[in-house]
Amino acid sequence: MTEVLNTTRETGRTHSFVSSRKPDLVPWLLGGLALVLGALFVISDLAANQGELIAPLDDVYIHLQYGRQLGLGHFFQFNTGDQISTGASSFLYALILGGAYAIGFQGPWFLAFAVGFNLLCFAAAVVLTYLLGSRLVARSVGGWTALLVAVSGPVLWGSSSGMEVGITMLLVVAAVLVFAHEAPGGLFVFTPLVGVLLALVRPEGLIFAGFLILASWWVLWTQRHTTGRVRSLVRWPWTVLPLLAGVGQLAFYALATGTTSANGIQSKSLLHDAPLFYLGVFVDRTTDNLRRLAGTFLGFTNGDFAFPGALLLFFAGALYLIVLRRAWRPLLVALAAGSVAVMISVSTLNTALFHNLRYQQPFLPILLLFAVSGAYGVTRAVPHSARRVTLHGGLAVVLVFSLVALPTWIVRFGRDAETIRDTDVSVGAWIAENLPPGVSIGVKDVGAVAYFGRHRVVDLIGLATNGLAAPSNNGIGSLYEAVRQLPPGQRPEYFATYDTGPGVSMAPLRDAGILNREPVQRFKMQTPADVAGNVIVPFTELDIWRTDWTLAGSGDAQQVPGRLRDYVNVGDLRNEAAHAYEPRMAQVGMQPFSIVTRVGDVIDSGRTIAGGEAFTAHDLEPGRPLTITSRTAMDGIVPDMSVFVDGKPAGTWTRTPGTGGWETYTYTIPGSLITGSSAHIEITQPRPLLNPYPIYNSYGYWLSQ
Repeated sequence: MTEVLNTTRETGRTHSFVSSRKPDLVPWLLGGLALVLGALFVISDLAANQGELIAPLDDVYIHLQYGRQLGLGHFFQFNTGDQISTGASSFLYALILGGAYAIGFQGPWFLAFAVGFNLLCFAAAVVLTYLLGSRLVARSVGGWTALLVAVSGPVLWGSSSGMEVGITMLLVVAAVLVFAHEAPGGLFVFTPLVGVLLALVRPEGLIFAGFLILASWWVLWTQRHTTGRVRSLVRWPWTVLPLLAGVGQLAFYALATGTTSANGIQSKSLLHDAPLFYLGVFVDRTTDNLRRLAGTFLGFTNGDFAFPGALLLFFAGALYLIVLRRAWRPLLVALAAGSVAVMISVSTLNTALFHNLRYQQPFLPILLLFAVSGAYGVTRAVPHSARRVTLHGGLAVVLVFSLVALPTWIVRFGRDAETIRDTDVSVGAWIAENLPPGVSIGVKDVGAVAYFGRHRVVDLIGLATNGLAAPSNNGIGSLYEAVRQLPPGQRPEYFATYDTGPGVSMAPLRDAGILNREPVQRFKMQTPADVAGNVIVPFTELDIWRTDWTLAGSGDAQQVPGRLRDYVNVGDLRNEAAHAYEPRMAQVGMQPFSIVTRVGDVIDSGRTIAGGEAFTAHDLEPGRPLTITSRTAMDGIVPDMSVFVDGKPAGTWTRTPGTGGWETYTYTIPGSLITGSSAHIEITQPRPLLNPYPIYNSYGYWLSQ
């Protein structure tokens, strides 16, 4: 790759910067500026909370809880004695926190370590950003990129929060800089090692590291004639270490939990966050997230995340550098493609726009590097005597946007921390002082309640508790079934929840009597909203409720004629899977969300169906008539439904609505249609495709002979 050896002819002053023995104080000044600004965010936090350091995000306490448990020797057990869970979004960061706790960073010093560590990583990332921009383009590009990163309000917010933003950003920039250092020689020794850490710190880091692997293969391929085939082949396997690290993490998840999918993916991915997956709906929602992200990076929103036109300059800069900086083309293509891939990946989450875009914050140095390079490239078209003035003048205007927004971000950080203290932290402290030792609490914001509450928690969203993400995404009925079937001693005796999203509303559980009508304690948020009316939490009230499981499971019983052969419990995901249960919704996009209903002293889960259902009945005796007994609440619009057994018509089932919450209906299938020990039964709408559809609540099917 002789082009790399000729970098000095392409980058001009870049070479003199790199080879100069005179120490360059600029990067250290920029790193110091980043630390000073980060300190202002911490001061804002302390000022808003009477001198106490409080995280501005409940998710911080999720990592602190995992870290504390790791430090105490309970490897990724959110509650002591639990199965290993995958609720920490950063595997590497949880391990770092565990080590910090083990060596003595405990009590209030634990959060202080998390904040200080990430701010130091952020400052180091600023320094490395300067070096990277200087090496790839010019010192002016490196300086301006690093400065814009250092004064970025969103990135300062994320780095000061105690989340993994700082360490992720450092590894992103470090991996690219090490690659740039090793590419000319074609020997990637440290790039894969840094890539391993990047792959373990965030799922987006693994994606980004994957593109660096492809770039290293590009370099090795182009140098195969100069390095020799044998030496070139030896160098290839080492480059895939980051991919192996990612595969190893997934293998650990599979061995520990039975699935390679982390709880956060199961809970937040648009692939899983509804009962039925529709490709068109997935594409629509992902595209909408992507469009809104693009608007943010274009500066078309009031999020103050990027200056106006930043994304356009990003693509202009990427094109400029890829065309003219041929020596760095593999790396530059990887950076541009990796950044776009990360944005697309994040857009497949229903939390893509949450928390000031904290998933995207670590990659801001790359976006700004290309954006500043775009401005640098534009100035090459003006007369030489005016280039410096044009470049620095234009970027100074950009800097003004960040500086004007910075005070707002500092104030916002303090207000966010104050809000978390007013809500989740207060609830955790109250639980620690007022609830009996040993009881379990069901929660939707699992971080601070677990960290300060010192009680066993059940995460009703499914981040820290395995197996609850899918029930939560299916609706309150499925969640009720999953929680009431928890092992003895684990079923929550109290709920600390709210009715808004994320997760399902708890109002149906109060209506059914699972939760007492009046809470044990109310926590109404008192923190004033910001000037735009926003707060960092999704609720205005978080209450604690006593549970009553006396009638739990009462819906399973049902009198049937003859001998009971099988039972399909609609809404119970495990039971549904065992019977290949399938809602047959009448239109694409309809969702059969589960419900929970009480009639008299019976509580049962079900689903709201528009169309029909199908399931497989087991343990049947061939040749004998099969009676289906259903618990259903029909709406009366279309009471008649067609019944099929193993694809053969079995007649029409008319279920006339009653006056109660649900009714019991029976239908007998001739014995001639029961040809084996199992039968696939379909209950479908009588007029396929055409409205009106049968619309009803289906609670269960009992099969008897």
